[in-house]
This record gives sequence, structure tokens and C-alpha cells, in this order.
Amino acid sequence: MCGIVGATTRRNVTGILIEGLQRLEYRGYDSAGLAILDRAGEIERIRRVGKVAALKEACASEKPYGESGIAHTRWATHGKPSEENAHPQQSAEVVVVHNGIIENHESLRAELQAEGYVFSSETDTEVVAHLVHQQERLSNNFRKAVENTLSRLEGAYAVAVIHKSYPGIIVAARVGSPLVVGLGIGENFVASDPQALRPVTDRFIYLEEGELVEVSADEISIYGTNTASVESRTVRLDDRIDAVDKGNHRHYMTKEIFEQPERIRATLEGRITNRHMLDRAFGTGATEIFRQTKNIQIVACGSSYYTGLVSSYWFEQIAGIPCRVEIASEYRYRTVAVPEGTLLVTISQSGETADTLAALRNARHENYLASLCLCNVANSSLVRESDLSLMILAGPEICVASTKAFTNQLADLLLLVIAVAKHNGLTEEMEASLVQALDAVPGLIEEALQMDAEIARVAEAFADKHHALFLGRGAHFPVALEGALKLKEISYIHAEGYPAGELKHGPLALVDDDMPVVAVAPSDEMLEKLKSNLQEVRARGGQLFVFGDQDQFTEEEDVVVVHMPHCDPVISPIVYTIPMQLLAYHVAVLKGTDVDQPRNLAKSVTVE
Repeated sequence: MCGIVGATTRRNVTGILIEGLQRLEYRGYDSAGLAILDRAGEIERIRRVGKVAALKEACASEKPYGESGIAHTRWATHGKPSEENAHPQQSAEVVVVHNGIIENHESLRAELQAEGYVFSSETDTEVVAHLVHQQERLSNNFRKAVENTLSRLEGAYAVAVIHKSYPGIIVAARVGSPLVVGLGIGENFVASDPQALRPVTDRFIYLEEGELVEVSADEISIYGTNTASVESRTVRLDDRIDAVDKGNHRHYMTKEIFEQPERIRATLEGRITNRHMLDRAFGTGATEIFRQTKNIQIVACGSSYYTGLVSSYWFEQIAGIPCRVEIASEYRYRTVAVPEGTLLVTISQSGETADTLAALRNARHENYLASLCLCNVANSSLVRESDLSLMILAGPEICVASTKAFTNQLADLLLLVIAVAKHNGLTEEMEASLVQALDAVPGLIEEALQMDAEIARVAEAFADKHHALFLGRGAHFPVALEGALKLKEISYIHAEGYPAGELKHGPLALVDDDMPVVAVAPSDEMLEKLKSNLQEVRARGGQLFVFGDQDQFTEEEDVVVVHMPHCDPVISPIVYTIPMQLLAYHVAVLKGTDVDQPRNLAKSVTVE
């Protein structure tokens, strides 16, 4: 969510800031703005509600020029979307952009108002601007003013600040929200995501928790507990892939759906042989940790939570050990009893999901054996703070609704299951069978993707509906949950996922000829039970859409059947996810919604 871009250079920064914001649009936002120090030494601030395109148009008209500035895309948390509430927020000579939430903003606001400060917005960010202004007047030191301000704040945030009296300097800091520094030649940058700065640099420093940085065109000074040099902390990113390019696809979502076979191959490469899963993929010491693992605790949010649910079936069936899966926003606030030998597994595409990070940090005080994360961003907070990590290697995912990250997480969770099971009685023959099933996944996904046109036709039956029900059993119940989530996320149709056996305990009351019911129905030990459940839907006049194995279902007047490629039951949750994604996509296109940036949602949820 929210995006920060800052630049201090020897050229006009307006274009850099605008392009940086455009490259962060995937994160979700409702307004955008920038502030620069112009040639006359004055602060020029432009803000617009809506898309970055509106801000770009305003800048083309007003032609701001300056060699340092900050910019922001805002997702409303305090105050409705409006120009007054858009960032940057200003207090006389001070301008601030901010991601996150200041939890004690109300008491700080009252204190500042008592001192004569006048607020023009409803945001918690304006509190930061006024505090920096107040502290700079007391100390006559810009960096110290920001430090003193941060000491007063409670919450999770990243900030970037400029001051009229200190031209060419940006002071920025992170506490619980990501921030990177981009290194150029005679120019330097800050951003909430390196993707924003890829056109101007491929060299980055990932700020650690609690660090503050002072940036000018020629110098970078980092303040915190890490005393390593700027040079030694610099990471060069591979420039071969430009995630902002949609290629021939209409939306990022379809681009990312169709990338799944190659991304699954990428995440399996070097981690499996033709018969074995390689423990060393999880890092130094992984084998010893897996040898001691007797329980699994998975913590995640959203789609990542559903991948954890699928894996819980695998852990208990294949590894024979208990596995609990919990939503991070609930887990972090409750008292937990941790059995001996429990491995904590966190899952997050971005590695910056606030609730998941908080759960990991809280777990340090519990009796966990170790922590392991599955993540798509190598230098994220989650990776840096976990004992072990496995990069899911999905590549940049721009669309807010997760697709390729979801299936890569499933593949990597199955790798983890095999790695743990090897120390809990898994035979070499069974390991070889599981590895070979995984190796077949990319080809099976390619087969499933060939059904795109057929699923597009099926989607027509959903375009005028307001509700939908998704059913599954066993490890396919979470696939039904994910299918429902995808549909509601991007088409705004109310959809629910249910275990098929629960129909008679309530959901059947909703079934009629205006309620499409989607069934995830592979050939497994639960198939006959599922067929019985589906008869209950037909008896109530419901329209069934069955995604099932060949020759198991017959198309009839009230039953639409999409025949799936036959696959090993253990990997069928991965393969059966594909038509759920395609169905949601085509329904959203028919309804004309914003597929890649659905309303009210953000890609990286870095606030609670």
C-alpha cells in the first residue's frame, strides 16, 4: 500500500518522481502528490485525487522544476480521499510523505494545536510535519529534528522529509514499514520499493528496522545500530526483467497467470533432482532444524493463509506431524501455547506484511524451535528476520490479486513438507514419487491454461450475478476459498468458499437458480462424497459449474463441466487453482472493473 519516492539530483526531479509513482501504482492508492524545492528555493506542492495520470497532467500544465523533492501515492487510512488529505503534507518550511499509521496521532495533534499549530487535513501524517517543524525550530538541525520527532511517534511507518532551509537534503526513516535508498552518480534516491527507482539505478541499500538516513546528491549517511559501510551494504539488482511491461497482455493479471509454468520451473530448479528434494535449499542448518521439528505453526494473511491451509493437509498426511494454520492478525494478539519442537512458518509475497511481521517478532519470546519464511522479496524484513528462508522466485507480481505467487507458494510448501517428512519416516520411493509429481506441475498448468477461451465463455454466466458459492473438500477446500477471494477481489461479486460437506449446515438456504455454485472436483478419495454434496445443490435448483477430472462428470442442463487435465492428487490443489484465477479474471473483464488495481485494496499491506 502507499508509495514513497524521493530524489536529490542535479537535474529536474519531476519526471523521476512521476515515473516512480507510476511504477508503484500496483500497490493500490486513491490520491497522489509531489513536492519539490524549486529554483527560487520555494516549496512547490501539487496533489490530485485519483490516478497518477491526473498528477502527471497537472505537472505538465504547471511545469514544476527542482533538483530535490518527494512524492507519494496514498491509500486512505485517516480521512477520506481528498486533495487536503493527499500527501505530501506540509508545515511551513517542512514537507513530509509517510506510509503506515501513527497510533498516537490524536494526542500529538491536541498537543500541537495547543501550541498554535493549525491543521488543514484529517491525516496522521500532518502531525509528523508539524512536529518536525517544531523540533527544527528548537534545535536548528534538520536531521536531529526528524530524530526527535520519531522518538515521539508510536506505530509502524516510513517517512521522507524535506525542509526549505536545507536544500538538496532528504531525511528518511523506517519503523515497521519498508524503505530503500537508491544510489546513483551525482544523485541519490529513496523509495518504499526498489521497483520505483529501476529507471534511474540498479543499486540499493535496504534500510533496517529503526534506521534513519540523510541523503544528498553526493552523500548518504545512515544512522542506526548497523555500522557497516554504505558500499558493503549496497545490493545490485538484476535488470533483465521489467515487471512494469505488460507485453502483449491486456492486464498484469493475465500476464502473471500465464507466467506460472515458467515461474514454477524457476522455483523448483536446483531444489529437486529426479528423485530427491535438497534440504540445503532452505539454508545453513536447515537439516538439523527439520530433524528436530515435531510440529508446524503457519502464520499468514489473505491468499498466503490459504496456501498454508492446503499445506496443513500435506504436513499431516505426508510428514505425519501436526500443523496449525492461523491468520496473522489474530495470532499476534492471542496467548499461544507452543508445543516443543515447533517450527514457525511465515508466508508473505512481499515480506513486509505488517501482521505477519509482527507475529514473527512476537514469536521470539515464545518456545519455537526456529522460524522459516516463504517470501518473494529477497531483501525484505521477513527474510532478514527469520532463521531460515526460501525464496518463492515468482518474479515481480504487480496485480493486487495474487496469482503466480500463490501457486509458487504452494509448490515451495510442498518442498518444505518433503524436507520435513524425510526426517519423519518418508521412504525414498515416496520422496521420488512426490518429487516427480512436483516436476510435472508446470506442464499440467500449461494444459490448464489452454482452457482459457472455454473459461471465458463460462464466465458469461457470472457477469450479472451478485453472489457465488465455491465448494471443495479436503485440500481443495482452501482452493475454493481462494477462488471465492479472487472473484470478490476483482469483480466485486460477493463470493464465499465452503467445505462441500457443510452445505446442509446453512449455505443450502442461499442456493437458488440465481446463485452459481462452483465445485472444485478432482479425482481423489473425496470425489464420491463431493458428488453427493453436489446433488444437494441440484435438488435446490442451483446452477453447477464443475471443474473436474475427465470422465467423472457429465454435462447436463443445470451442470456445466470444465474438464481438467488428470494429475496426481497431491499436486491437484496447485493445478486446480488456475481455472479459479481465469474465471475471476474473465468475470471482472466482463463487468468492466479495474482488474489490476481493485478498489479499496493494496498490494503490500504494511499497516495493521
